[in-house]
Amino acid sequence: MQTEKSGQEYLEQVLACLEKRLEEVNASIEAGAREIEDMHEYYWENYTEMDQYGYEEFDNRQALLAQVNANQEQLLLRKRFRNMQDSPFFGRVDFIYQGDEEPEQFYIGIGNLAERAGSRPLVNDWRAPVSGLFYDYDKGLASYEAPQGVFEGEISSKWQYKIRRGKLVYEFESDIKIDDDILKAELGGSGEVQLKNIIRTIQKEQNAIIRNTEDRIMVIQGTAGSGKTSVALHRIAYLLYHDRKNLKSSNILILSPNSVFADYISHILPELGEENIREMSFDLFAYRELQDVAADCEDKYDQIEKAVKNPDTWKQYREKQSPEFVSRLQGFMMSLEDELMNFRDVEYKGCSIKESEIIRLFYFRFQDIPLLSRMEAVAEYFIDQVETLRDRDLSEEEKDEVTEKFLGMYGTRDFYVLYSRFLDREGFRPLPRRPLEKRRLKYEDVYPVLYLKYHLTRCREHRDIRHLVVDEMQDYSWIQYLILKKLFPCRMTILGDRAQTMEEKQQDVMKFLPGIFGRNIRKIYMNRSYRNTVEIAEYANRLAGITGMELFERHGEPVREETFESTEKALNEVLRIWFRDRERLETGAVIFMTEKEAEAAGAYLKQKLETEAPEQRDTISYLDRNSGKFCKGLTVTTFYLAKGLEFDRVYGVFMDSDKSPLKIQAEYITATRALHELFMYTVRG
Repeated sequence: MQTEKSGQEYLEQVLACLEKRLEEVNASIEAGAREIEDMHEYYWENYTEMDQYGYEEFDNRQALLAQVNANQEQLLLRKRFRNMQDSPFFGRVDFIYQGDEEPEQFYIGIGNLAERAGSRPLVNDWRAPVSGLFYDYDKGLASYEAPQGVFEGEISSKWQYKIRRGKLVYEFESDIKIDDDILKAELGGSGEVQLKNIIRTIQKEQNAIIRNTEDRIMVIQGTAGSGKTSVALHRIAYLLYHDRKNLKSSNILILSPNSVFADYISHILPELGEENIREMSFDLFAYRELQDVAADCEDKYDQIEKAVKNPDTWKQYREKQSPEFVSRLQGFMMSLEDELMNFRDVEYKGCSIKESEIIRLFYFRFQDIPLLSRMEAVAEYFIDQVETLRDRDLSEEEKDEVTEKFLGMYGTRDFYVLYSRFLDREGFRPLPRRPLEKRRLKYEDVYPVLYLKYHLTRCREHRDIRHLVVDEMQDYSWIQYLILKKLFPCRMTILGDRAQTMEEKQQDVMKFLPGIFGRNIRKIYMNRSYRNTVEIAEYANRLAGITGMELFERHGEPVREETFESTEKALNEVLRIWFRDRERLETGAVIFMTEKEAEAAGAYLKQKLETEAPEQRDTISYLDRNSGKFCKGLTVTTFYLAKGLEFDRVYGVFMDSDKSPLKIQAEYITATRALHELFMYTVRG
């Protein structure tokens, strides 16, 4: 039977253990560093005398690599222990195993901690099987599944703790009501400059998603503020913890909306004891892949800006992303099999291959190779023949010379020209004839061209990526998902909110994803909103016509709506009340419809402060598509760049004259960014 200790007593025991383990880890790191230094010194003193076959050199390199890896693991362990010193645990569950009489106590924290490796943990990692009891059950019958099987029993009590900087703030035995009170306290605090981890407040429905290891493709439709991004990141941390042998941080990629959002979430995995993972926007990925096609490509923000001025641009965009358009594009590619080719005999230094043989190889032997890569295969076949007949290997320069002879049989290998030819044939306006350095692809054409490229040439599948996270799924088109499936044949977590679609009409990708990824995808709906106060959430839902959303009962100030004669007057009011209340606000945002409006407002506010309060000018930042950091203070930006972020207070500034169909979406997204306070300003004119 375990001796009952107060939270303070147990905290002191755990902190003492952490101190001891840190001393051991530091000593191990220092010893490892000395060992690495000695290995380097030995190698450089003796490498000239090592055996001629390199066995000794190989053994030394392997030993060095093993020591470097061991030291790296110790460095990560030290980082985790230092993080735990601030708040070693946040929960406890007392579980009576079936057949036992006394409960066993399990303390839960951000990571495992034991007196020594292999001994019973003083603190269990929140991802450990037994920790599921804390998230999934209240007092009463409960069970958890571990590698050894399912363990059943009864929870006799649950405790929650708040520890900050190694000091116990509070402790109490918890029930459902207190869980809600804790959640209110967490959500009611000022917004941090980055997204919070949620391990102290994971809800049962969220925990089921985080601990899901069975489904290959998981699609999460979550309302604004439902915690879907946090849940996805915690799920990644959970998968990394439970599959160390096969999954590393380097095997995971997040497709995020922009660099600012990536910065906003960048600390979550390190806080949870994992290395950070790669992220990039799909538009940036496409731009890099198409640098041999066009000098520049529009991104989705260019498309949004154009659509605000001319809503008709959505019509052609949607048409070029549709299944029907792709079907026509596939038909065009099939026609190129004959139209594009100009076969002829090839001769090189006394060796030759007839046109008929080239045709046979092209259409039959190598028919499974994409069209514009097929002649490279034919060239390799001929090069092998030449090398056999001449009894020597050709140099790289000679191989290139031969390959060019075969590639010259294509009418063109320029995807820009081919796509333009397709557009013209199908009744669309062809692309302007320009040299590579002057080409700029419209956003509506970026992914069709990428689709064309990946189907006409060998496409490198990213096999090193074993889990892909796609955020803001509602902003991806049908053709983009086809490309993702081709590039990343791996597990995926796909998440978003159809109400935050960047078009004037909502797009529910859940309807067509099964047709792309198969019927076995797991669909999950998160319909409870935690981010906003009830007043803000209800206001936002009225804007978008959303009903049936479950709201977490956290109340605040009513939404304030005002009308101003000019943008300048609205901005003056923003400054007045922001600086009046700035002591209790960490983050705020002034959100506009367009980039032009936001840029002008940012310049106005900066100039205003430069004149009237120069010491405060650095508290305001302008966030555009090239920004890479989410800043404390007051941020000026557009609604589409604010998506995914959250702020203590939000000021939405919209023109009364703006009749864009996208305006309702913009106002809804703006409203749902506000954690505690929302001001919606209308400017006449």
